[in-house]
Amino acid sequence: MSIYLIIIIVLSSLSQISDEIPRGTLPLGLEPEFEIPKGNVITEEKVRLGKRLFFDKRLSKDETISCATCHNPAKGFSNALAVAKGVFGESGNRNVPTVVNRLYGGTEFWDGRAATLESQALGPLFNPLEMGMNEALLLERVKTDAVYGKLFYDAFGDPEPTAERIGKAIACFERTLVTGDSAFDRYEWDGETSALSASAVRGLALFRGKARCSTCHIGTNFTDERFHNIGAGEAGQNDAGRAGVTGDAADFGKFKTPTLRNIAQTAPYMHDGSLERLEDVIAFYDRGGRPNPNLDVEMKPLELSESEREDLRAFLESLTGRVISLNVEELEAALE
Repeated sequence: MSIYLIIIIVLSSLSQISDEIPRGTLPLGLEPEFEIPKGNVITEEKVRLGKRLFFDKRLSKDETISCATCHNPAKGFSNALAVAKGVFGESGNRNVPTVVNRLYGGTEFWDGRAATLESQALGPLFNPLEMGMNEALLLERVKTDAVYGKLFYDAFGDPEPTAERIGKAIACFERTLVTGDSAFDRYEWDGETSALSASAVRGLALFRGKARCSTCHIGTNFTDERFHNIGAGEAGQNDAGRAGVTGDAADFGKFKTPTLRNIAQTAPYMHDGSLERLEDVIAFYDRGGRPNPNLDVEMKPLELSESEREDLRAFLESLTGRVISLNVEELEAALE
């Protein structure tokens, strides 16, 4: 075998997205309070099917990308790019939000256009800038794989794939993806005082106080799941945001508050990926965002010192935890 062929094989193996996600129980710091839709009761069989669909590149028109291409486990279940990259070299117009901890979510996407994870799961499949499929081609691709027939039978009692079942299975898998047990959680909930550096402890005080981050980044997942105009965007307010869904001019430029869990792994930031580093995000908020007619009333200059900015970044980095696939038994318990 030539050295060139060996190199190609090695590079090919390194480029593969690993679907090895450890299983586990609800991590420290996450509350056992979530809702599972009664119309999509979660089962191990649905999760198994959903995981295979999530990592299957055949579900894109040119068979080059899967859900996991943009929601890459090695990149915080995002893609480390400013915006989504789709089939045939197409580019989206928004940053890829993580799918981790969506178990605790409300609406989906930056503008909240999907009311459920089931709807969110199907959105990229049929988006011409992302996976570029249509329903007929999607079902044809799935039907050609005999393994899917058994998986659909196990999950739904029928080997026939449908778009609805595909959305339900992927949503079930996504609901198992959670993260917690970060250095912050061990400090906050286990009383492990050594879990946070002195800088991160100061940053936590700033987060809850002077920096006013906890105005919107609240709760077990550090988000209010609401929509705010903070003036973000490299070229200004050129994206209608929530207004594109509601039609209300008052919602122009509003985007959903993202989770801060594993935030250090999901750069670049903002709905358009226009801020490359956490330092840039902190500086943006420190300035009070960017003035515009719809700017949220909570956006005001913070007057942070350089050392305070560094402390705040240290705290945000302490929110990093391992992502696991939650045991189905814990999700089933939510229905009892």
